[in-house]
Amino acid sequence: MSKKINSASTLQRTIGKWWPVFMLPVLICFVIGFVWPFIQGIYLSFCNFRLVSDATFVGFDNYGKAFTDPSFGHSFWYTALYAVVSLVLINVLAFLVAYALTQGIKGSNLFRTVFFMPNLIGGIVLGYIWSMIFDGILSQYHTSILLNSTYGFWGLIILMCWQQIGYMMIIYIAGLQAVPEDILEAARIDGASRSQTLFKVVIPNMMPSFTICTFLTLINGFKLFDQNLALTGGQPFIIQPDGTTIKTTEMLALNIYNTFYGSNVTSQGVAQAKAVIFFILVAGLGLLQLSYTRKREVQQ
Repeated sequence: MSKKINSASTLQRTIGKWWPVFMLPVLICFVIGFVWPFIQGIYLSFCNFRLVSDATFVGFDNYGKAFTDPSFGHSFWYTALYAVVSLVLINVLAFLVAYALTQGIKGSNLFRTVFFMPNLIGGIVLGYIWSMIFDGILSQYHTSILLNSTYGFWGLIILMCWQQIGYMMIIYIAGLQAVPEDILEAARIDGASRSQTLFKVVIPNMMPSFTICTFLTLINGFKLFDQNLALTGGQPFIIQPDGTTIKTTEMLALNIYNTFYGSNVTSQGVAQAKAVIFFILVAGLGLLQLSYTRKREVQQ
């Protein structure tokens, strides 16, 4: 017993002596790669600039232009609708697939691999692949996914379901396998039906998995960029009476990108302000979702 105590105290002293050697490089990289650019980005959102060295402070003008930009408002509501629809579809389908693959069917390991594989393909590549698939299907109607905003919306939904269901399925399978067997056995002894066991026992005990999956799908839905760029590029577009252009399938991240590389002299500052608003929105929604779902987790 004394040997274990001595070895534990020796380990603690060793960790206390050498932790700066391992932690400081990580901390320095974090500050250089994230903290400093983030702070600089917030500052630049209050400036007009082409180069960082030429930034001119203009106060809240960029934020005023961002909030009054009709394309930014459209992309916000379009992204919100997309995030809600994709969150529901991806999680429902991923849970159903995970539940089916944990019922002892033959070839379940093969099916898990096949469902997970689309997640390994890059977003840009997926966008171009599905663009060709959709245009091939719609060619018989003499139209394209780029010519109809409804097709573009559901095209993005189908693409992201195909890519993310397999990843969420793995998390749900882990949650299903972590449900205590003695609880399931007690439910069977009490005469609970299969549906009662699922909704009254399994799902409540899987809330940590639902917390993770809903968080990931919600955040991914709001910050979607590369698939949107490759599949529709924001097309089609409509021209407002005042001459401004709104891309009907343009999501928030793509709107910020297009604003930053716009021809307007102040476009970079406005895009930076939009990026700050975007960060606050996504961070706030993520924290609210985590707080809501964690309250419903069952303590085992």
